[in-house]
Amino acid sequence: MGSLMSCLSDPCPSGNRSPPLQAKRRSSTSSRGRGGRDSAKASVSFDEEALAAAAALVLGQRGAAGGLGAFERSASVRYAAKRQSQGPPLPRSSSTRPRSLADPELQPQQLLAKDLNTKDLETNVIVLVHGGGFGAWCWYKTISLLEDSGFKVNAIDLTGSGIHSYDTNKISSLSEYAEPLTSYLKGLGGAEKVILVAHDLGGVCVSYAMEMFPSKVAKAVFLCAAMLTNGNSALDMFQQQMDTNGTLQKAQEFVYSNGKDRPPTAINIDRALLRDLLFNQSPSKDVSLASVSMRPIPFAPVLEKLVLTAENYGSVRRFYVETTEDNAIPLPLQQSMCGANPPEKVLRLKGADHAPFFSKPQALHKTLVEIATMPPPVQAS
Repeated sequence: MGSLMSCLSDPCPSGNRSPPLQAKRRSSTSSRGRGGRDSAKASVSFDEEALAAAAALVLGQRGAAGGLGAFERSASVRYAAKRQSQGPPLPRSSSTRPRSLADPELQPQQLLAKDLNTKDLETNVIVLVHGGGFGAWCWYKTISLLEDSGFKVNAIDLTGSGIHSYDTNKISSLSEYAEPLTSYLKGLGGAEKVILVAHDLGGVCVSYAMEMFPSKVAKAVFLCAAMLTNGNSALDMFQQQMDTNGTLQKAQEFVYSNGKDRPPTAINIDRALLRDLLFNQSPSKDVSLASVSMRPIPFAPVLEKLVLTAENYGSVRRFYVETTEDNAIPLPLQQSMCGANPPEKVLRLKGADHAPFFSKPQALHKTLVEIATMPPPVQAS
């Protein structure tokens, strides 16, 4: 997350760690209920449900001391009947601000070519990988839009993130952190492929997965994400540029669960500075959702250096999506990564902060559809 911990050195060797619990994949293929007798009233009801659900995620901690059952993530399933009886569909944007020209409210069919059939694509399956501190919950707008456009969508909770119950402080390696993603890819059939979309620190996990399972990844999209070169870590990348306004240094709070004489085990973000650092262009309701849903960022994956080869990682088509108003990974740092490790194409979301799934959901959706439908480049003869 941003230009992290430039003064810190690699961690001391740690003892054996308990293996993480098996994460459940989030498959959002449920049909959605429609409507609201009154769109404004329905939107308020939906916001209250989302905030209540997020609070349950954080306070309930699946599997903790009372043995609560698995949390039912999709409000659209639980409230489908009620919404179907209410009439016209809910507006897809939760923003209460006037829409800008950079992110107009469009129906999904307006974002796709009329003759497009997603079943004709190399793959119509998109896997969303959240960033540090986030969880699958942050993609709720993107999931809805992509599903309405005919895609099959899965949003992964990485180890110790979202509703995955493992203790973040016990994560000791990148492989441990990325295990829910690699398990998902490992379980695909021999000919199945997916499009991976990574946000923030999720870019490190996606790069790791590309190296392990190149034949399972049709395309990889780095959304204001860490796109590293071989032999580098996220910390190495962030050290390339100092945080000029000091927001990150003020916002980060290190957790030392192994004692002050050992490296940090996790990083917390000061809730009072969330908006300035991550959500400076996002609607207030989404900032509220994040404030009750975000969890600590595991520190070990930030330090670990990637091993990437041209034969595996380099064989996957890569795309980078820049965010122009990003205070966590500023635009110059994003451009530096693209210069050092050029993707097939760079796209840009104007006016987007570090959470474009909140601040520019329509523009993000249009960009993802564009990438998903992009044919292979013509090879020079």
